Amino acid sequence: MSNALSKWFAAFLALLLLYLVPLGEVSRRQDDLSRLVVYQSVTKFVDSVRTKGYITPIMYQGFLQELAATGNEYDVQMEHHHKKYHPDYDDPADPATFRNRYVVLYDTYYQDDVLAYLFPDSSAPKDDDTRRYHLVIGDHFQVSVRSLNPTSGMTLFDSLTGANSAGKAAIAFPYGGLVLNEDY
Repeated sequence: MSNALSKWFAAFLALLLLYLVPLGEVSRRQDDLSRLVVYQSVTKFVDSVRTKGYITPIMYQGFLQELAATGNEYDVQMEHHHKKYHPDYDDPADPATFRNRYVVLYDTYYQDDVLAYLFPDSSAPKDDDTRRYHLVIGDHFQVSVRSLNPTSGMTLFDSLTGANSAGKAAIAFPYGGLVLNEDY
């Protein structure tokens, strides 16, 4: 009986080593490639926006197409922090009370605000200048990308280990910085 048990164990171990280990390695590499594509796409898009000082519908849709090439679904969030300088007064009604300093305030525009500007309810073509979302030197622009679906590597890992990774993003990448140029 122990001889039959050892043969079953050897067969199970052989199946594990021949099929599951390579499958796990392929899934892990696919996840790594997806992370690299997301990293490159986000950095290219954000650096392009920071260098040019604007976003066009063509730039944004190209960015989304690069992300879609990974086969995963993503939640993309953009934030634009517009810097404003306001003079500091003791009494705002009296210009003579100016304190010789300025207060820096930020107006924040989120994903919906930017998309409403890029994709208005008009028939203007995508390359029309009226559909450009302009930023100013010194503004801060940031994009956060987070995967919505479990990747094949996560699914395999969860099934082998009994873990539950539901709700956790397999791929998450925030990137941003100051706008460096206004090329418009």
